[in-house]
Amino acid sequence: MVNKDVVLYTVENGIARITLNRPEALNALNEEVLEQLSSILESVKTDSNVRAVILTGAGEKAFSAGADIQFLNKATPLEVRNLAILAVSVTNKIESLGKVVVAAINGFALGGGLELAESCALRVSTNQARLGHPEVRIGAVAGFGGTTRLPRLIGKGRAAEMLLTGKAVTAEEAYTIGLVNRVVEPDKLLSETEALILEILSQAPIAVKLTWEAIHRGCNLTLEESALLGADYFGLIASTKDFKEGTNSFLEKTQASFKGR
Repeated sequence: MVNKDVVLYTVENGIARITLNRPEALNALNEEVLEQLSSILESVKTDSNVRAVILTGAGEKAFSAGADIQFLNKATPLEVRNLAILAVSVTNKIESLGKVVVAAINGFALGGGLELAESCALRVSTNQARLGHPEVRIGAVAGFGGTTRLPRLIGKGRAAEMLLTGKAVTAEEAYTIGLVNRVVEPDKLLSETEALILEILSQAPIAVKLTWEAIHRGCNLTLEESALLGADYFGLIASTKDFKEGTNSFLEKTQASFKGR
């Protein structure tokens, strides 16, 4: 494993694992963490050997407890804003990476930590995790993208309740409202997350890439514009060899062999 101090990074079998590595601080987010995470994401984006990413936290207690409160307590308003702008750029990089990113939530995912998870395509959680936006309880606002992404994930009403009360939900509650996709035992978190990723990677690579892009971009468009974007991508994918392979295999009742072309 290559040690990048507060963020760890490995690649195995085409799957990168990025681990927030401040377990003594519940993997709280500060400028150093976010800068290193941003740099790693830049490398992942252009690394053809990486097909998907697992984002998780070190230790057993937390994925990330959010922004570093000690920093926030002493920082100037401009410094707080700069941290938020950096965090927003990181979450945007995760969402637009061009590769599927799955959050493996191994404990508390609070505030900015949950906002990192919200920017991922999918979220797998241990049954012991708790997820929430406690910002209002310290007189703050979810400034890393939570007020934007959470309503789109679980609906305006449920998001408003979480954001306005600051109350955390259990993993099972998060699953019920659609905030996480799967809930597993702690010792199965990474294996189940990898199994989910491998299921996705077994599909046609270009189709997976364009499907996620259509979902991500479509959320920022009107219903009609989003549907037309999907139609455009449907036409675009028809030019690929994988599309011909997939349709031929369906008609011939054989197993498709996708090449990403």
